[in-house]
Amino acid sequence: MSKKRHGHHGGAWKVAYADFVTAMMALFLVLWLTSQDTKIKQAVERSFKNPFATLTKESTGLLNTKESQSVKSKEGNFDSAAVVELNFLRKISEEIMRTLAAAPESSDDDPLKVEITSDGMRINIFDHAKRPVFERDSAVFTDYGQFLISTLSWQVAYYSNVFRIEIEGHTEQGHKARNAEYGGWELSADRANAARRKMIENGVISEQVQKVAGFADTVPIREVPPTDERNRRVTLMLRIKSGNR
Repeated sequence: MSKKRHGHHGGAWKVAYADFVTAMMALFLVLWLTSQDTKIKQAVERSFKNPFATLTKESTGLLNTKESQSVKSKEGNFDSAAVVELNFLRKISEEIMRTLAAAPESSDDDPLKVEITSDGMRINIFDHAKRPVFERDSAVFTDYGQFLISTLSWQVAYYSNVFRIEIEGHTEQGHKARNAEYGGWELSADRANAARRKMIENGVISEQVQKVAGFADTVPIREVPPTDERNRRVTLMLRIKSGNR
């Protein structure tokens, strides 16, 4: 008596089932997207065109504001493009700090401070006495200063399509001028312009730079005394281009 052989049914049903699940997911995404307001649709569209430019006018980039947490649509609450912007800026700041920390020339003196602002990012480069960025009372970079500004420039240049740059020079209150004709105003302006030139030498597009200015000791950092050496700094303002918001 011969035994009846049972052949394998094959895996065709698995392929068909996978196609069905994929089609349902695509349908769900299409239905979800069509139900959103214009702001959400524009953010999704920008994320596909350019993942580094998914920014909107309503973005604040700040955690302590209600507007930056979510945006209300007719169907409910969804993460706004402001959260995308905040995460994007955090990613850049982490990249900058990680790159500097990994370099042999790195310092433990906190040579810079990165802050996320309402329209981009502020980077303060401090001219500490222990590890100066500039030669004393001049706009000539030290070797460490050249390393610092060059490393920052490479990071900023990578996002040339996102930021426009403003560069500010500052001095501390009570700064002793080199002479009567070269005081805090001249020094702070020259250092800001020196930073501009060095950034362009290291890949930053000259058209990105929108402003270069020296403020002497008129704009101290709020949380430190006006005479503190931390006020002796160059500040890079990386403002998000209007076309990306």
